[in-house]
Amino acid sequence: MSSAIVAIVGRPNVGKSTLFNRLLRQRKAIVESEPGVTRDRLYGVTDWAGRIFTLVDTGGLDWDGDDPIRVETTRQAEAAIAEADVIVFMVDAVAGLTPADEAAAAVLRRSGKPVIVAANKVDDVSRAFLAAEFHRLGLGEVLPVSALHGLGTGELLDEVVENLPPPAEGEGLRDGKGEEGTEAGKSAADAQAAVQPIRMAVVGRPNVGKSSLVNRLVGEERVIVADEPGTTRDAVDVAFRRGGVDYVIVDTAGLRKRKRLRGSVERYSVLRTLRAVDRSDVVLLLFDATRPPAEQDKRMAGYVSEAGRALVLVVNKWDLVEKDGATFPDYERHLRRVLHFVGWAPIVFTSAKTGWNLERVLRTVRRAAENHRRRVPTPEVTRVFRDAVAVNPPPSEGGRRLRVSYVTQASAAPPRFVFFVNSPSLVKDTYRRYLEARAREAWDFTGTPLRLHFRPKSS
Repeated sequence: MSSAIVAIVGRPNVGKSTLFNRLLRQRKAIVESEPGVTRDRLYGVTDWAGRIFTLVDTGGLDWDGDDPIRVETTRQAEAAIAEADVIVFMVDAVAGLTPADEAAAAVLRRSGKPVIVAANKVDDVSRAFLAAEFHRLGLGEVLPVSALHGLGTGELLDEVVENLPPPAEGEGLRDGKGEEGTEAGKSAADAQAAVQPIRMAVVGRPNVGKSSLVNRLVGEERVIVADEPGTTRDAVDVAFRRGGVDYVIVDTAGLRKRKRLRGSVERYSVLRTLRAVDRSDVVLLLFDATRPPAEQDKRMAGYVSEAGRALVLVVNKWDLVEKDGATFPDYERHLRRVLHFVGWAPIVFTSAKTGWNLERVLRTVRRAAENHRRRVPTPEVTRVFRDAVAVNPPPSEGGRRLRVSYVTQASAAPPRFVFFVNSPSLVKDTYRRYLEARAREAWDFTGTPLRLHFRPKSS
């Protein structure tokens, strides 16, 4: 994360997430007319006028009422205010100044941070006068903007950069220049890839403890936890460091049955979850130990495998299960039967509530990530697979038998092996599974899917 942090705050439904997406130049936050869609803090890195900084989208500041979700949402926004270097205070120019705006302004004045007031929904320059009444807040200049159409956002970013603290040593500029494409650039890219954090996506059905697990691993109440299913809606990235290893963990919305998806917010949440899987290194598929696996779990495990991501099966709430000598192996056997097609995925039992066995979760994640990126030298690969064919040759077909000329690992993440053979049509699914099993015996590929491709030698 970059050193400078800019938090976007305001009451519900003033357009904070729309502005967040506009300034990031991507649709990272869910945007809906329904108030209260954003609940947790969302982070994204952007740049302007030579400065790179982190934007934080927040839920609405709302101190009225005692709804637990609203209380936690406001607390998350207050945390963003506390960590920010600059605050963009969004108001609704069309709705006008409200008591909620005045209450938020009072809190921002006490923060002592630079505050920039952005009067949103000024979709035409002729309506700029609507921003004037917000000078009564006593927070300085008010900038009319349209987050939806981009009007005034350049001036807003100029003001943000003007108020940022001096750049940290080594902080760069995204100017498209540098050594990319040179040998020095490639070496730098390789070195950077070697120290990239491990990206984990936490997925599972509603109320299996995803947010509790994230908070426990991170060591702070970073995402909202509530008994109400569907509390998490956006895919929330959280960076943390443990034991000298950097991680980015992504909390995601709960996976519901398709027929139970209610409205566009939940549909967008599912899409965000799938995208979180696609950009992760390791996926933690969470189960509630007090409930049996369901069809949604099978679909997600299949999606992770097809996407080529590493997978760890995490059985949470183990502290709530009445145990005897057979409880652990019985549950493990049942889970293996249900998810037989990802037999390579390790299973870890834990309790996010008590913290039991969480270090083992991280050890398993590190192992899965390492195996996912594993590369094996071509001579070793060819030897192992040639021996496998010699020990157990495939059945002949029409008097023809499979011959393997050589094998190479074409790529990693996931490991992909290319077999150059006399005739790819001689390779049946059962024999493909046999070769994959031999690969797993020869090298540690626990936690990662493998890809085996067969090509004619001439190609």
